[in-house]
Amino acid sequence: MSIAQNTETDAKLRCISCGATPDSAGQDFRCTACGELVEFVFPGWSFDPAALKSLWLDRRTSRDTLDQSGVWRFRELLPCIPNPEEHVITLREGNTPLYRLPRCARATGVENLYAKHQGMNPTASFKDTGMTVAASSAHQGGFRWVACASTGNTSASMAAYAARGNMRSLVLIPDGQISWGKLSQSLDYGALTCQLRTDFDGCVGILNELVRQKPVYLLNSVNPYRIEGQKTAAIELMEQLAWEPPDHIIVPGGNLGNSSAIGKALLEMRELKLISRLPKLSIIQAHGANPFYRSVREFGGKKLEPMTADTLATAIRIGNPASWKKALRVLQATGGQVEEVTEVEIAAAKAEIGADGIGCEPASAVTLAGLKKLRRSGFVKSGEAVVLILTGHLLKDPDFTIKFHRGDLFAGTGDAAEAVQTKHLQRAPVVLDASLRAVIAALDAAERN
Repeated sequence: MSIAQNTETDAKLRCISCGATPDSAGQDFRCTACGELVEFVFPGWSFDPAALKSLWLDRRTSRDTLDQSGVWRFRELLPCIPNPEEHVITLREGNTPLYRLPRCARATGVENLYAKHQGMNPTASFKDTGMTVAASSAHQGGFRWVACASTGNTSASMAAYAARGNMRSLVLIPDGQISWGKLSQSLDYGALTCQLRTDFDGCVGILNELVRQKPVYLLNSVNPYRIEGQKTAAIELMEQLAWEPPDHIIVPGGNLGNSSAIGKALLEMRELKLISRLPKLSIIQAHGANPFYRSVREFGGKKLEPMTADTLATAIRIGNPASWKKALRVLQATGGQVEEVTEVEIAAAKAEIGADGIGCEPASAVTLAGLKKLRRSGFVKSGEAVVLILTGHLLKDPDFTIKFHRGDLFAGTGDAAEAVQTKHLQRAPVVLDASLRAVIAALDAAERN
């Protein structure tokens, strides 16, 4: 099936601030006129929405490599397809499930509660959907080295796609601020991994200097190709919901590239008449890493004050988010809200999601914790449909999970008193004598409880 398209639909780069439209992006993907980020726009788009939906559906049964990717399947809405197609680096990313959360629904009083689990991607996080497009761009450009600063998930994804594309990868991570589960991935995929004695934002600063001096391709979320790939999660979500948008989509807030991408997709889908209305997109941050929350609540989004981030949810331990202006724009355009949640609220929400048989990394759980606050404030109503975006797999940070269930996670910290209320969610291993009688006694005790 062919899709009629105007000849003017070539993607263009545009500065999000001054509106300049450069022919190409610099090594740091910043506007040379004002220094802000650039993004892709599609001024000549013209599609038959019904034909587009039908084409995408047909591709789900195709054996073509591009069609088996949950990103490249939607390639009509991407800025480019590398030519020749052997430049495309894909691990069959996307194609992630949409789950109902019945127990969490009862706990929050939201009957229609779903989770779009991006942790079911090849390297177990949402980063893969953006990495396939950006890494393919690097491959077509002839780059030998790609690089990122990371709190863990980006490094794992980049290293995998670089290895798949026969490129070398450089990872800059903050020393002591990354889970071993994530670090092990970048090591196994062959990355040159440098642990710097600084935080994530310090790693970003050094990386930005590096790409200006060396022929290294930057693969952080400031790269607009990353955002284009990540937006396909929202397209896939709408398809899974038969193109009937939910009332709310709730996203974790770290560097804010993912919320920006999902919001961008929603706006584009409405423009193309693929959906008839916009869900409200809300962003949740950890209290110890909440610069965007403070920007919106204290300064009306007019400025963002960087902070030293501190949260056990390492994937969102970011104090100076690069994409905050993009995120602010989609927050305002969709009528969403921004909230913050405590460490104990995150841990409790993670255990509650796990009790629904799904499981996620700590950063993902801010969505459920934030939903509870949005319910209490009346922003989310009981009869509305809500989708939580889970960004990473449970096994990304197993130490967090084990410590929580053993009751050790907050021991000796200022959160210990508040953490007492989560005891009913803890499921520590039970050490028993090796006898049938002991096991039956444990079984009976669990039944009574």
